[in-house]
Amino acid sequence: MPRFDSLVIQDQRHLKWRALDPVEQGLMILCGICIATFSFLVFADVITRAIGRPWLWVQEVTMTFFIYGIFIGVAAATRRNDHLYLAVLAESMSGGARVFFEMFNRFCVLGVAFAMIYYGYLNFLDGFKSLRMPSMTPIATLYAAIPLSGVFVALFTLEQMVNGLKHGFIDPNGGPEEKRQSL
Repeated sequence: MPRFDSLVIQDQRHLKWRALDPVEQGLMILCGICIATFSFLVFADVITRAIGRPWLWVQEVTMTFFIYGIFIGVAAATRRNDHLYLAVLAESMSGGARVFFEMFNRFCVLGVAFAMIYYGYLNFLDGFKSLRMPSMTPIATLYAAIPLSGVFVALFTLEQMVNGLKHGFIDPNGGPEEKRQSL
């Protein structure tokens, strides 16, 4: 039987629920599809313009894959703990100070996630007033990626907070940050 979580990073397993592994796998696949399609469409746009037969719709579709790729990537990076935050400071500490800074970092990320959900939803609703050219679809189709990404970021951040408080933030198997400290 093939492993379902082949794209799921195993670092910091103690901070993850196995039930969310399929979500991470799906986000990684979708992110890859978005990046590959975006790259192909940019190439196709250059070629069709160079031969004098531009596809007018390709820039609109390229923008869609670019935006969705970014926001799907943000959600995946949060689950994989690959996003930029004050990790170096927290990783250099232990005990109560480490727990404080790990939680502080995640509260900051959670605040951003809630802002993405709230303001992204407001932009989504407002996006029905403007249309994209040449398809005449509401620009809300682009804005939908923001609150969806915020929901995943909040879910993954809460997952890490709950498991960090329950199991500790230091990887018991000696994750990459502990290996760096021992060098």
